[in-house]
Amino acid sequence: MADDFPEFRLRLPNGKMVARGRLLPEKGAKGSRMFVISAGSPVRANTVPSFSARKPPSYHTRQRLIDTGVIRRSDRWPGYLETVSDIECTSPSAAAEILMGCSVNGWGAWKSADGRALIDHFGQPSVVPNRSWLVRGANTLSPDLVQHQWLPEGVVTLTASRLRQGVRQGTGKDELRALVQEDYESTATYSQQQQLVEDLHAFLSRMKPGDTVCAVSGRRLYIGEITGEAEQTHSEDRRSNLRRPVEWQPTGYPYDELPEELQQKLSIQHDVVDLTPVQAHVEGLGLTDEELVEEAEAKERVTGLEIPAITARRELALPEPTDELADELLVHDAEWLREVRDLMWDERQLVLYGPPGTGKTYLALKLAEFLGGGPEQVKLVQFHPSYAYEDFFEGFRPQQDPQTREVAFRLTAGPLRELADLASREGNRHIPHFLIIDELNRANLAKVFGELYFLLEYRNKTVRLTYSGDDFALPPNLFVIGTMNIADRSIALVDAAMRRRFAFVELSPRTEPTSGLLRRWLAKENKEPEPADLLDELNSRIGDSDFRVGPSYLMKKGVYREGGLERTWRTKILPLMEEYHYGEGLDIEKQYGLAALRKSLR
Repeated sequence: MADDFPEFRLRLPNGKMVARGRLLPEKGAKGSRMFVISAGSPVRANTVPSFSARKPPSYHTRQRLIDTGVIRRSDRWPGYLETVSDIECTSPSAAAEILMGCSVNGWGAWKSADGRALIDHFGQPSVVPNRSWLVRGANTLSPDLVQHQWLPEGVVTLTASRLRQGVRQGTGKDELRALVQEDYESTATYSQQQQLVEDLHAFLSRMKPGDTVCAVSGRRLYIGEITGEAEQTHSEDRRSNLRRPVEWQPTGYPYDELPEELQQKLSIQHDVVDLTPVQAHVEGLGLTDEELVEEAEAKERVTGLEIPAITARRELALPEPTDELADELLVHDAEWLREVRDLMWDERQLVLYGPPGTGKTYLALKLAEFLGGGPEQVKLVQFHPSYAYEDFFEGFRPQQDPQTREVAFRLTAGPLRELADLASREGNRHIPHFLIIDELNRANLAKVFGELYFLLEYRNKTVRLTYSGDDFALPPNLFVIGTMNIADRSIALVDAAMRRRFAFVELSPRTEPTSGLLRRWLAKENKEPEPADLLDELNSRIGDSDFRVGPSYLMKKGVYREGGLERTWRTKILPLMEEYHYGEGLDIEKQYGLAALRKSLR
């Protein structure tokens, strides 16, 4: 790597004033490359309110330079300051922060005359956006590396105790795989070697100066910026042989107060974890929306674009059910719908249970479409006895190659994985998505859910998937509504583990909103109330409430054609009663037939 770098330029917010500087071959006390701001460079007069808390070294250096007259009011640029002499800074980012008065990634902000960012001159193209990383230092044997080394020394390290000396930054994955296989042959399993290769490649080749690095220690998250290249050194305990210089923020953030999506990523049990999918959450920690806007304006973000950190923290919300929705669904009271909505918000998993014909599936679909904002956010699956984890989540399924016509087993995502991926996409994370599981209790739930059982209860955690090996978490905006028929005694009820993970709402002909549903529907359709009277009389004769008949049997157009009621009663309802009294020798027609019921009503 050459040290004869060209002059670099930094445009201040209005785009007209340009500061100049150059990278020095020397490294600072903590290993980052020094950078010099040239005399006569413009300086923004004000700092953003969050600058002193987020970047205290740059803030205090800037104040000292102003107090000593090295930075003073500019005559050339009214309303701005100006550097009187060259200023040596500890890193390109520190130089940019002193000039801009806010947190800035100097590796991308400083550009040469041909428009290439500073990081480009290290052979790492800046077309790859800055990333965020988690590196673990507190999950090894004591002492805690984060507190004892990383924060006070301004570094982040990776254990490579048996890796030979001479490994360079930018080493390819194939070369690392060969080195690890040889150096760790007798001390690490195959899977451990594979993970070590991934960790080493990320630390040496994928990370770059300007990236954000995070560490967890003492139930707090610490955040810093990588300020230099990776180096291999000797360490006494052989646990920090690979290191990078880092400028750490002075305080950590309580782990339990972090956004749930960030907690999910932090729970992945690898030494190096790519946090880029939740980078916006990391960037917004400790800042209010107003401070984020001010910081964006200081960097002259294009007007009209949303600030990622504000977008990411946009509150997930379920809309309040309205009286109009209650009227559409023929529910007796909108307050009942609001209670169901609150249960869904608190538990994120809910089961509608009751006898056949009580409108469980219809209500689940309509409610999900209302709460999610449309049918695009709703997916329905139906469980059955042969349904398995491979059908529900992911598994190897036979697929035919369209070219060769050969059939091979390929890893295929199931409906839950597909919906989870959709819900976690950028821009979708504040939109509720719903999975409807019809006939929830017809499948072997432990077999179908597998390790997902755990995620239903611990939404802020991640598990390693059985087939793909991916680290997976259920998105916070994914809700599950199950329906359960309780009349079929051949179906085992859900176990205690499942009951703990779901809220249960009964839909029974003996209680609202089901008991008066048919009567409200008949009034809306301008029909005679007799079918509702007949259904009430029928259900009053059924001793077991689980076998009472729901109103949906009599809410179809065919019932109200010539002879339709008699036909529906004979072919739909009386067979249910035959099943209920199977083996008892009861005269079903005499007990439940239309003639008997009408006679009783008269």
